[in-house]
Amino acid sequence: MRHLRILIVDDDALIGSLLADMLADLGHQVCGIEATEAGAVRAAREDEPDLMIVDVHLRTGSGLGAVETICRAGMIPHILMSGTHVSIDGPRTVALHKPFRTRDLVDAIPRALDAARPVAD
Repeated sequence: MRHLRILIVDDDALIGSLLADMLADLGHQVCGIEATEAGAVRAAREDEPDLMIVDVHLRTGSGLGAVETICRAGMIPHILMSGTHVSIDGPRTVALHKPFRTRDLVDAIPRALDAARPVAD
């Protein structure tokens, strides 16, 4: 798998830091860690990440809202994550339930990249 520039969106600084370390160990570059919906939208526009890993629930704004706003300007592959049960399903949705293992993340990354590819008619 190619090395990716990844934007992390999570309002828990410890989780963001641990996820950044996990991704770095996998050979990826974390281009930013944001804690708010507005910060995520700004960072995605400025940093143009290859992938976003986004917590559904943020203290300020919504991870789902951030992804929706960001992807209106152009699809960016993303993985949604949540520590609570939330219904985020669909054929092109990749989600992880926190806490997750490195293997779960490794499996989710190519699924997110595939899900973001345009669907052929």
